[in-house]
Amino acid sequence: MSTSTDTTLVATVVRFCRALREHGVLVTPAETIAATRALLEIDLGDREDVYLALRSVIATRPEDFAIFDALFARFWAVPSVRDARGPHPRVLPEPAVPPPARAGAPMLERWVDPDDTARDDSREGLRRPSDHDMLGTRDFRTFNESELRELTRVARRLARRLRMRPSRRWTAAARGPRVHLRRTLRGALGTGGVPIQLVYRARKPRRTRLVLLCDVSGSMDLYSRFLLQFLYALQHSFARVETFVFATRLSRITEPLGAPGYRSALERIARAVRDWSGGTRIGACLEAFERDWSRLVDRRTIVVILSDGWDTGRPEQLGEALRRLHRRAGRVIWLNPLLGSPGYQPLTQGMQAALPHVDVFHAAHNLASLEALVRHLSL
Repeated sequence: MSTSTDTTLVATVVRFCRALREHGVLVTPAETIAATRALLEIDLGDREDVYLALRSVIATRPEDFAIFDALFARFWAVPSVRDARGPHPRVLPEPAVPPPARAGAPMLERWVDPDDTARDDSREGLRRPSDHDMLGTRDFRTFNESELRELTRVARRLARRLRMRPSRRWTAAARGPRVHLRRTLRGALGTGGVPIQLVYRARKPRRTRLVLLCDVSGSMDLYSRFLLQFLYALQHSFARVETFVFATRLSRITEPLGAPGYRSALERIARAVRDWSGGTRIGACLEAFERDWSRLVDRRTIVVILSDGWDTGRPEQLGEALRRLHRRAGRVIWLNPLLGSPGYQPLTQGMQAALPHVDVFHAAHNLASLEALVRHLSL
């Protein structure tokens, strides 16, 4: 096949996959490449072969079959594919499929719809950042029940370890690794100087507070559902947590996230957060936090930022806001989901401005990375 034909075929498959994606079918760059390779191995003059090759690679879920069939019939309506191997290949048509209208209100409650089918989001492509609000939100699907339960268990283990972490200070206790000599001798004064009752010393538990700032902009779509479920479980397992989300603006969701049920929490968050999956202004949001909520941060506070670092604002604004926050907090931890990808380097201007003011730069792309986080949550 000639180079021009290859280019035409690739462009056509890309347009077809984009149309499917706009109609809710999960098509990643991996599927697009696989579909192109599949077409190179079949007879492009046989419409049935083209249909079966594309459907076997792209439409992997039963609920996608009807959408795929409808779009295939409209997209490949002309028999131009029969000329692809000829000496003068014809350019395949643009899809005559308008993109669907976006939902007018957040639909985060659909994340826990039991009728939704689980999917592997680790293969979906990332969005680029933008600098505008998106007042509507996308309709996400949920994890399967086993994944949600495991995520909850990880959050509870992390909270339990936080509660059990001892500080450097000692206090009197009924049991402990050391005898509290002063208290024991004082008690012996009432028994003729005989220390009948021993008093022990144990380390005081740490009074650590967590402040969580989670990026829910469009470039974080892959991870927002995963991380929000984690934040929900963590807040319900550890009392000293303040939770915020940000995209183009900062929103405090501590109270909505504290609802007794996850579905109820999502409904409240949907009403409170209006820029979900919108643009990215990390610097402006951190500046707003430092201005309006700095009272929540002291030397016993660990600030955890969950973001990929894509920022359309000024890098110096991000760096300055984070510098002031770092000076006030006990520790600043930046969790970047992209850090788990092989070959990733924090070369964006936002990450370059942030890193000098971050104590820990850690991945947050799977359960294992969140479990490993506990060793960094100490002051």
